[in-house]
Amino acid sequence: MSQSNILLESGTNELEIIEFIIEETGADGLPYKGYYAMNVAKVLEIIRRPAVIGLPGNHHPAALGTFSSRDKVLPLIDLAVWLQKGSIDSPNAKVIVSEFSGTITAFLVSAVTSIHRLSWKQIEAPDQYLQHFSNESITGVVRFDDRIVFLLDMERIVASMNPHIDLQSHAEAIQREEVSGDSLRTLIADDSSSIRNMIGATLEKAGFIVTATSSGLAAWNQLEAWKREAQESGKPISDYVTLVVSDIEMPEMDGHNLTRRIKEDPVLNQLPVMLFSSLITDALRHKGEAVGADDQVSKPDLPSLTKRARNLITTYFGI
Repeated sequence: MSQSNILLESGTNELEIIEFIIEETGADGLPYKGYYAMNVAKVLEIIRRPAVIGLPGNHHPAALGTFSSRDKVLPLIDLAVWLQKGSIDSPNAKVIVSEFSGTITAFLVSAVTSIHRLSWKQIEAPDQYLQHFSNESITGVVRFDDRIVFLLDMERIVASMNPHIDLQSHAEAIQREEVSGDSLRTLIADDSSSIRNMIGATLEKAGFIVTATSSGLAAWNQLEAWKREAQESGKPISDYVTLVVSDIEMPEMDGHNLTRRIKEDPVLNQLPVMLFSSLITDALRHKGEAVGADDQVSKPDLPSLTKRARNLITTYFGI
């Protein structure tokens, strides 16, 4: 399996998830299967469990070691250990090799079961109660007739062991700019509250005025409200917003579908749209281009985000 086999049309608000099992031990001491998933767009291949070379020094207990694959040395992360479920010991164990946030990482799971094609409307956002008890490791919930499948926050898992792709460290490196933000009005769409707050704080530090929303659908509703207000008052839409910055993976409406809607709207298409996501890779960049995204920045590159955001507003509005 490879990314080249994924033929989803861009902007349809659909995704494919790969479902896998992590074998656990229940509170009663009996074996139990936990059902999890990740976006197929992040998957490069699925392989058998390889022999690994241990890592020297202190490291996260979920980091089993490294192995060689396609001329690269990759880290292998035991998802069961990271989720505090105990180490995986299964004859059907598989390794999911993935690429996102500019890194390639391999994840050990008990078994890979199936691929599902879904609408983002079928992905439920986890509530605060579930997020608390999952240590904020879940980005979505899918209900099937006989089971519940949790979409794991793969970016958070990798960032917890690799500070180079941690958004917080990138945000802290940005210097405050004393710039008027009256013309730098930006709408953010990201379902992660921590990432949304970091993006907002970073842009505000760079002189932007920020409105933050928790999903593509919430962002679209806000844009529609601004459009109505602008038309009723006879003002240009740029008096309300001059840039949209959106994640791609979000319940209800993803960033590609949001971008496509903006670019197809006769009023809102005056706005530049920037996609800021871990899914901005060489293999997947064409999806953003297909829906009309003006720029695409890979998480966690916050410094590039602020510079390119300002350039887009200047290009569109001469500001």
